[in-house]
Amino acid sequence: MSASMHSVYASAALRPASSCSDVNTQTPSGAPAVAPVYCFSILATAEPGVMPRVLELFAKRGLVPTRWHSDVTGPGGRDLAVDIQVDGLDVRTGDYIARCLRQVFEVDTVLTSQKHVGQNRGG
Repeated sequence: MSASMHSVYASAALRPASSCSDVNTQTPSGAPAVAPVYCFSILATAEPGVMPRVLELFAKRGLVPTRWHSDVTGPGGRDLAVDIQVDGLDVRTGDYIARCLRQVFEVDTVLTSQKHVGQNRGG
C-alpha cells in the first residue's frame, strides 16, 4: 500500500461514526430532518473478481449503493480502493455487511463511517 493511501485510510479511521439517534427528526433549530448514509472504504487486491464479490453482499440484500467509486492504486496497480455509500442503511445492517466484507477473498481493509444528509420533505 502506498504511503498516501495509508494516510487516507488512517485518517478515515479516526473519524467517529455519527449516531443514528437524530435520524428523521427535526433539529432544535428547526433545520430539516436528515437521512443516514452508511459509507464503506475498502482496500483490496486489484483482481477482477473482487468487485462482483463486494457488490454481491449488497445485491443479495436488495440494496443498490447510491455511490460506488473505485480506483486501481499502488505500485504497479496492485491495489484496488473502493468507496461505497448506501442511503438509509441502519447501523446494525451496515456493521454486519462490513464484517462480511472483511471476509471476502482479496479484501485487506474495510473502514466504515456514517454521514447525515439534509432531506427536503414535501408536504
